[in-house]
Amino acid sequence: MGKGLSLWFATSSILILTAASICISYNIWLALLLGLLCVLNIGWGFILKARLRRKAEAAAQRSS
Repeated sequence: MGKGLSLWFATSSILILTAASICISYNIWLALLLGLLCVLNIGWGFILKARLRRKAEAAAQRSS
């Protein structure tokens, strides 16, 4: 995964968790929803990283 994409996932996760922490005092359900959204965002980042790594390994095997 490139640096830009890694930075995007890190920054978006921090922003979502910040919003969730602010929402805790106002609406717990919204805070829980944002927490779940953050977990899904992090998971999506790991899935994308694994897919890109497998694609790169397959391309390296074909060229060898």
